Amino acid sequence: MTATMPSTSNETNNAIVPSADNDHIDTKKQSSDAEKGQLSGNDEVDFKAAPHEEVAENIFGGEGGEGFRNMGRWDTLFALVTNQLGLGVLSLPACLKMLGIVPGLVAIVSIGVLTWYSGILLHKFYCKHPHVVNMVDMVAVMGGRRWEIVAAVGILIQLLMTCASSAITLSVILNTISEHAVCTVGFIGIGSLIIWLFCLPRTVKFVSQSGVPCFFSIIIASLIVIISLGVKEPTKAPEDWKADIVVAASPDFKQVFNACLRVFFAYAGNVAYCSYMAEMRDPARDFSFGLSWLFVVSIAVYSTVAIAIYCLAGEFTTSPALGSAPMIYAKAAYGVIIPAVLTTGLANGHIGIKYIYISVMRKLKATNEITSSTLRSWVVWVSSATVFWTLSCTTYAWTAWGISACFWFHMNKGSYFADWKQMAFFVLNVGLIGLTLFMNSVGLWSAISELMDSFKSGSGVRGSFDCGNNASF
Repeated sequence: MTATMPSTSNETNNAIVPSADNDHIDTKKQSSDAEKGQLSGNDEVDFKAAPHEEVAENIFGGEGGEGFRNMGRWDTLFALVTNQLGLGVLSLPACLKMLGIVPGLVAIVSIGVLTWYSGILLHKFYCKHPHVVNMVDMVAVMGGRRWEIVAAVGILIQLLMTCASSAITLSVILNTISEHAVCTVGFIGIGSLIIWLFCLPRTVKFVSQSGVPCFFSIIIASLIVIISLGVKEPTKAPEDWKADIVVAASPDFKQVFNACLRVFFAYAGNVAYCSYMAEMRDPARDFSFGLSWLFVVSIAVYSTVAIAIYCLAGEFTTSPALGSAPMIYAKAAYGVIIPAVLTTGLANGHIGIKYIYISVMRKLKATNEITSSTLRSWVVWVSSATVFWTLSCTTYAWTAWGISACFWFHMNKGSYFADWKQMAFFVLNVGLIGLTLFMNSVGLWSAISELMDSFKSGSGVRGSFDCGNNASF
């Protein structure tokens, strides 16, 4: 189930490393890229190929590897959008309702910036160890076999829970649209089956191709809610109602923490970054482009949607936010956002399935077949997908912030206090680890408390496998 990828000096020699001297660039590599349209006269190349190697190899470099390592910067951006922009945005207007506009915006922007910095650390670590193909491999380089196992279990739990939440959200949508035409467990099964089918393609390129419908699905659904609230009151609002907008609320500790966890969930896609870099043509050059634009777009969309819906729905803002709209418009918005919910399950499911697939192929000593279309490789892939979705939260803080901070300490060992800049980053990364530990412990308490409250609220939830109606209305 796990994979050991020790870091050795020979592996390091295969890395793509920064260079300020373009004379060191392999001319064969440059001409090859130029033929593919990847380089132009205006492109600035600041990475050199290691001696005797055109590119840094990983296990996707075998037969059929050209079908795996084929993502450019725009492919990467759309894969990142698919991975991040999904379920999380639907809870952000309710966060502003809990915290108030100003504290809510501060949380959205600050958590976004910290998560972007965490992604930069992952990129730097990958450039030093380009043989890794997932975050578990990264942890193995840093901490060895023992920590590799811990990371594998934690990351798989996180991905399973995210995929399960996609299936449950789809059941909420189908119950809302159909007015509970089928048992909720049946709708969850339908959602899981659909996303399982979406996960059968083996490359991240398919995830990337889902980015455009995912993005427009979210934007159009949000616009339906915003426009409908602009012309009509929320469903439960009385006549002549005026929105009560709170600039800075006075929530208790539990409410503050729940609101921040929801913002955090909206950004916590870092677990997929290494897997995407492993299937890029030039991750050293292109990944930072996709990452930076991802967070520019994410922060802008999250802030705009949260402010607009909260200011129009006021105290009747719900989570998911689509339920804030008048009923007929809410149903339309729920229908439109189905592609985004499906692609959220696809993006997370693909990462979990690929980790299982690679681990099994390594155990079978068949890594040369990972990128080929042999019967064995397809049987292992489909079986991995089936097991993962059949099985389909406390690990988010580590994959989004904590592990990246640990990577900084690994990369800068022995030079933590070399100058004022290093000392500043030392303090920042210690703070990230501290925040991670805090969010793990308090987040677990908060999540369990909220779950118990939902069982006691009489909202129709009576058990884990219950046919009760979980529709928004």
